[in-house]
Amino acid sequence: MRHSAKLSIGVIACLLIFFNIINAHAQGFLDVKGKYIVNDKGEKVLLRGMGLGGWMLQEGYMLRFPKEGQQHRIKASIEELIGKYKTNEFYAAWLNNHTRKADIDSMKAWGFNSVRLPMHFNLYTLAIEEEPVKGQNTWKEEGFAMTDSLLEWCKANQMYLILDLHAAPGGQGNDNNISDRDPNKVSLWDSEENKNKMIALWRKLAERYANEPWIGAYDIINEPNWGFMDPEDKNGLKESQNIPLKKLMVDVTNAIREVDKKHIIIIEGNGWGNNYNGILPPWDDKMVVSFHKYWNYNNQASIQHFLDIRDKYNVPVWLGETGENSNVWFNQAISLMERNEIGWCWWPLKKMGINNPLEIKVTEDYQQLLNFWAGKGPKPSAEAASKTLMQMSENTKIENNIIHYDVLDAMFRQVNSSAAIPFKKHITGRLIQAADFDLGRSNEAYYDTDSTEYYISTGTDRTGWNMGKAYRNEGVDIYPDSIENNSFYIGKIEDGEWLNYTVFSTENGSYSIKFNVASDKSGGKLTLKANETPAKFVEIPDTGGSQKWQTVSLNNIILNKGNNTIRIYMEKGGFNLKSFLFSK
Repeated sequence: MRHSAKLSIGVIACLLIFFNIINAHAQGFLDVKGKYIVNDKGEKVLLRGMGLGGWMLQEGYMLRFPKEGQQHRIKASIEELIGKYKTNEFYAAWLNNHTRKADIDSMKAWGFNSVRLPMHFNLYTLAIEEEPVKGQNTWKEEGFAMTDSLLEWCKANQMYLILDLHAAPGGQGNDNNISDRDPNKVSLWDSEENKNKMIALWRKLAERYANEPWIGAYDIINEPNWGFMDPEDKNGLKESQNIPLKKLMVDVTNAIREVDKKHIIIIEGNGWGNNYNGILPPWDDKMVVSFHKYWNYNNQASIQHFLDIRDKYNVPVWLGETGENSNVWFNQAISLMERNEIGWCWWPLKKMGINNPLEIKVTEDYQQLLNFWAGKGPKPSAEAASKTLMQMSENTKIENNIIHYDVLDAMFRQVNSSAAIPFKKHITGRLIQAADFDLGRSNEAYYDTDSTEYYISTGTDRTGWNMGKAYRNEGVDIYPDSIENNSFYIGKIEDGEWLNYTVFSTENGSYSIKFNVASDKSGGKLTLKANETPAKFVEIPDTGGSQKWQTVSLNNIILNKGNNTIRIYMEKGGFNLKSFLFSK
């Protein structure tokens, strides 16, 4: 019996492998059909993707690095502390841990169907200054091997992998952090050697992956931002012709087509990907026009220019990079894209922060290291700094990340549903944390006066959302408790804000509720409504400080057996709310 059981499992495994191979080949290459990206059956494919920012290319803000945030500067600061050998050891661990099969498996389970890989050229080839023979290309296996592994993980999940040259040789813009550009060295645009290296790299990549159907596309240059005609126009926002950019993209396309005539080619305009003056019409019949979108309104007018491009040139458009905002903005943007049949790719999968699916934890030791780099703390020993950095590399593993299900809910479920659902299971008789309010859209699960960021459209200073920058990515202002670890409270409460909770009761009955509140002044007022019963209110006293917690109570709250909808309405703000408890 044991032998036959093993045989059955083996046969099943072989069949699964066989069917996976069949499915992989049956899917076929992505293609272009008029205004749409399609599969090999001619069916529209709406790409729902995520960019792996911070893996091959670190940007300072992702690590909370307090100085200029180019990767080479981060690396130099680390090397000053722990030496070259230990620095190389850290970066090897970072690249091994940051993105693994478990990340791609999770992305598939959450609803993504594509991955955008931001590539740093220096993992694939030497910089021109390092080449032993001027004008030649030394190829490095590291980057190609990492890409091979990522492709296998994507294949296993039937997800498309889009290759994106994020850091081109020499750097493609004056926003230096994006491409790890060193302004003391010759740029991409000022060097034929750098341009030739970029062209050769794309030819090498295309040759390697020409017959791989799960390579979705080649995104040949990320966010060029350069003033070709006017040096004062540093980021190319006003560039009227973009002649060097178009020539380079045409040359890259020609090099790719020498070895690969199957894959889609994605182009990006100047001015961080959006200025297409002088670049169009497309010069290849498998081309997609990408645009990037940050911190502006999510109305039809905000994308009309690219809808016009799609109509005029009969070419697909793709939102190749966006994110870095609140859940409200995420939901609005994705809803806008999908109404207009535009695929999208978010940024990034993980960093030290709340507004992405995965958050890398900041340890106390790492914060001390950041304080030193900012000139606000003592210099750690080389041994301590090395230990801290190696722990940080461990913290990049998905099993050590904080998963922000509120972000994922906003990006997927909330696009199609206005319903509020429980964030956690709340039961009478158990303490309920105020930060664990329901999941859902603004005005359905909660209301906060500052819930998203539109400063590009408004032309005003940045307003922000969740001023505590902790725990969740809605507008609600959540702060970490300075005394109790892994504990949070709602702060900066303003008049008229409210929170919904789904609370389960084991029986019908009358309950009392106790709120843990804190305030450095009197005058706050909180109203509670359970289901459709009339609301009751309680006034908030001066407790002696913003984290000096005190209990205030309401009695005779009628709950039904089963789930109850509880709304806490902040009739008069100016206080903090930490938790509450229903008891008979």
